[in-house]
Amino acid sequence: MPIKLRPDANDYGQSLRPGERAPACYAASAEPSRGRLHAESECPTRSPFQRDRDRVLHSTAFRRLTYKTQVFLPHEGDHYRTRLTHTLEVAQIARTVARQLRLDEDLAETIALAHDLGHSPFGHAGERALDAVMRDFGGFDHNAQSIRIVMSLERKYLAFDGLNLTWETLEGLAKHNGPIGDRSSPVAKAVRPVDEWRSLALDKWASAEAQAASLADDIAYLSHDVDDGLRAGLISLDALFEAPVAGAIARDVAALAGDAEVGRSIYEITRRMITAMVSDVIGESRRRLAGLAPETSGDIRNAGRATIAFSEPMMRDLAKLKAFLFQAVYHHRKVMDVMGRAEQIVSNLFGRYNADPRSLPDDWRDAFMTLDARGRTRLTCDFLAGQTDRYALAEYRRLFDAKVELR
Repeated sequence: MPIKLRPDANDYGQSLRPGERAPACYAASAEPSRGRLHAESECPTRSPFQRDRDRVLHSTAFRRLTYKTQVFLPHEGDHYRTRLTHTLEVAQIARTVARQLRLDEDLAETIALAHDLGHSPFGHAGERALDAVMRDFGGFDHNAQSIRIVMSLERKYLAFDGLNLTWETLEGLAKHNGPIGDRSSPVAKAVRPVDEWRSLALDKWASAEAQAASLADDIAYLSHDVDDGLRAGLISLDALFEAPVAGAIARDVAALAGDAEVGRSIYEITRRMITAMVSDVIGESRRRLAGLAPETSGDIRNAGRATIAFSEPMMRDLAKLKAFLFQAVYHHRKVMDVMGRAEQIVSNLFGRYNADPRSLPDDWRDAFMTLDARGRTRLTCDFLAGQTDRYALAEYRRLFDAKVELR
């Protein structure tokens, strides 16, 4: 059964020409948005999803991503990814996938741009530290924190707290890792006001745009962590030859490279990795769309499985590649030593702020004094989670009169 497109679309499956855009009937933009929690008049120059994107880009949390760690601390080298450059790579890949599958590019991009807003300083090390100190108060989850930021912690507008994003964007953030079966999970709790206003059907799949953004996240970090790992000397080319997905590509590049600069070979490997993974997603997703024959975005949500997906062989290989990176990069002694010290910094800062509210900035201290013990603990967590790496290090020097080196 052929896939139905908007009336002005080409036949499904044909490659789009540069700049061509023809959303399918199952794209989010084929139907009116389900709206915003706080009613607003529509923008005369932008679609609801374009407006969401702009609000994310202009948020304080987005700017802070510049100095938040991805894997390597920003001061370890100018060319390593930060949380911001990672986010931009995810957004670019999400748009590519969305364009080829006739989805709403703006929604896919918006979800990609917002998906990591809740990350703490020092990447997953900071997240582990905050989760440990918040264990008796609901824990800490960066996906849930992203939702809390866009729903309440950003304070820019006169009429409401947060960014007042559309239902579709919030759904994509909530289901970034797929359907949510546990209603007591941090993400489910964070998004409860929206779910009570207009059900998010948390146990079902998100829009195709949200699924595309989620896979773009995997594609981006797997390729750039190989790149950064090679440049940092944590992975050798010889070791990479045996890795799934990257190995065959690395061997082909090595055979072609000759006496070329190593940096050129590294870039050639990672760009071919991205092409291979994106091509696999597009091919597999087209097969699934053809089988499902969706007529609305609701058909994607009710499909019972992911519609935008890697093929089974690619999924198996990527699981092996993740295991390789886990051992070679994320658990490398150099990385673990630095992140172990970073965890201690976050833990110590949390203890100091929570015990001595005078150490907080004036506006945070004033809010702290109006809360009960649980509220104070969460406020301390929010303040610390919003810090950049360099701000956290400066605060540690200020509060503990200690010079710390994370190298």
